Amino acid sequence: MKKLLSILLTLSMVFAMATCALAEATPETRTVVDVWNREVEIPYEVNSIVCLGSMGPRFAAYLDVVDMMVGAEDMDIEKMSVRFDYSPVYHEQLKTLPSVGPGGGSGENNGYAEAIIQAQPDVIIAGFNEDDCNELQAQTGIPVVSIRYRTKGFIDEGFHRSMRVFAEVVGAQERCEEVLSYVDACKADLNDRTKDVPDEDKPRAYTGAVTFNGRHGFAFTYVNFPAFTAVNALNVADVLLEERTGEAAAEAAASGKAYIGNDGFEVDLEQIIAWDPDIVFLDPGNMDLVNDEYANNPGFFDSLRAIQEGQVYTMPSTNAAGPNVTYLLINAYYAGTVLYPEQFADINLEEKAGEIMELMLGEDFFDQMQEGGLYYGPITIGA
Repeated sequence: MKKLLSILLTLSMVFAMATCALAEATPETRTVVDVWNREVEIPYEVNSIVCLGSMGPRFAAYLDVVDMMVGAEDMDIEKMSVRFDYSPVYHEQLKTLPSVGPGGGSGENNGYAEAIIQAQPDVIIAGFNEDDCNELQAQTGIPVVSIRYRTKGFIDEGFHRSMRVFAEVVGAQERCEEVLSYVDACKADLNDRTKDVPDEDKPRAYTGAVTFNGRHGFAFTYVNFPAFTAVNALNVADVLLEERTGEAAAEAAASGKAYIGNDGFEVDLEQIIAWDPDIVFLDPGNMDLVNDEYANNPGFFDSLRAIQEGQVYTMPSTNAAGPNVTYLLINAYYAGTVLYPEQFADINLEEKAGEIMELMLGEDFFDQMQEGGLYYGPITIGA
């Protein structure tokens, strides 16, 4: 009996020592570096998060960690909207969470600090600017990691960086690499189909009525337009690329911080007449503005060759509190089918869109997207 007690005592001591060693080996915190190069100390194990601002909830959806969210923004709680690609899939879940902010893509700190404290997340993941992250962290005492992202061209390396920062916080690295590998495969496919098309065989394209920090009319366009960049299109506005974004792009490259340039801008009508594009794409959500402009100035529109020849097509908005990467991919394939019908003859847009949606968000909601006003096809200005 004494021998048995001695053995049990020895085993208990060994177990206690092993437990202590394990506790010492597992730190309480770890450090992540966000897109502003801020070193943020977070709990070693993260079980709950609040996602705010540009790309916050969207990245959570892409990484399939919405279940970790303990609060949601008003715009995600109040109604389902196809303007946000994750909303058709996750609205029912998000609307049950407490409100922790209004939402939006300004990059400013608009989180509800008291509500966030009550929600008690381990980490706040926010698409905020650097100073705004510091401010919210001071207000709440909860670590704030920024994943601020704006497109520079077509799903650039900034997207990969932001996704990987988010994934590192929540431990979703495997899912992150699955998404990034798929995005890279789509990018390679789009490029391979179009890279060898001579410029003289490409139609000259213009995108107008682009939604960017709000709704706009025909003359609001975009340099380095993602859907055009993806398929090596001739974007007539890109003659202004360096003027519009050169300084911001150079600053981001030099600092290693997130790109915050403004690729969207208003162009003079006379410049559009001078460009006289072969094909025009317009955001269907802003056609009421374009049709009002047509009623007031039909001569301008009727002078453009693309309009005379019926070469006007929709280009659904991809921007809503940051870029909807799902829609960026679909738009790129759509642009390819219009600009290069031979190279994209095998693409059925509805099937491709369903594939993209299922990989990125786990569900095909293409019909809902189109029914919600983000649809594809030719359009008539003034109709």
